[in-house]
Amino acid sequence: MIVRRYGSSVQSVAPNFDSKALTESGFRRDHRTSHSAEEFFATHQRVRGHDLVASAEGHVQDEAEQRLLSDLEGQLHDLESALGDGELLLVESEQGSDYPKTRTQTRTVVIEGENRLHFTTTVHPPLRVGVYRKTNVAA
Repeated sequence: MIVRRYGSSVQSVAPNFDSKALTESGFRRDHRTSHSAEEFFATHQRVRGHDLVASAEGHVQDEAEQRLLSDLEGQLHDLESALGDGELLLVESEQGSDYPKTRTQTRTVVIEGENRLHFTTTVHPPLRVGVYRKTNVAA
């Protein structure tokens, strides 16, 4: 399961990666679970972290961005499917601080005597996620 902190709560989310959105690498709450942030961090410990990066190239900007976002989402799902019992994936990147944004560089290339645009899209900063495991808390 993927979770994200929203103020004083930690809620389950689903990736919402869309090249046409203002925030391309977004998450939407899916309401499967919700905890107070205080409770979550008292009962879970960080086991490891991952910085997810991706890049894509092409002659159509939107297609390059969508490939990048699909790659990023695939990495996220791979991490989620590798989680062990009692583990969660917490999105640690924060809005307004270090939230990932797509960056596109454009250059002109000559193909068969015609000028064409070539787009290289990357994500910076990386999408930071942490694997958290439920701790044994004495009742």
